[in-house]
Amino acid sequence: MQNYSVTRQIGIDAGHRVMTHGSKCRHLHGHRYGIEATCAARNAELHRAGEQTDMVIDFSFLKDEMMRHIDAPCDHGLIVSATDEELLEMLCPRPGEFADWLAQIRGEVADARFCATTDTRMSTKLYVIAHQPTAECLAAHWFHRLAEPVRARSDGVALLSRVRVWETPNCYADYVNPDFTGDTGE
Repeated sequence: MQNYSVTRQIGIDAGHRVMTHGSKCRHLHGHRYGIEATCAARNAELHRAGEQTDMVIDFSFLKDEMMRHIDAPCDHGLIVSATDEELLEMLCPRPGEFADWLAQIRGEVADARFCATTDTRMSTKLYVIAHQPTAECLAAHWFHRLAEPVRARSDGVALLSRVRVWETPNCYADYVNPDFTGDTGE
């Protein structure tokens, strides 16, 4: 049974567009994203000793990982799909070399699930993912970026159970760990 959970939130400012959207979201725009990461204690066991005694994971450790894997590469940048060639072409630092630049970015996305770069026109901070940067896809993406660092920073006690991405004060999307079964203890 998973009895304990903790949640940490950070906020970032980032631009994006949903290129296939049938309305205004297909245009380049920005959000003040709120990102929440929830961790549960594996087997309802808190840390038994050390600096995390009686904790799922130290809030500051969780914040460190969120800042490293979400804030640092994404805050005040553009989050773009690797398939959004029109927008990426606008950002290419050397327009005559777009095909090679795009191939390099897509290669990094294929290998690491993302490409974070400032090798762009005007040195714009760019974060490229495989899917469109919808709240749903960002929640899943950031979940996968955080899951292993959370496990490591908690010495295996914490399981990342959910990432929630607030796109506006009224709208959010969740990605829930497919292995997390809540209160069944499985």
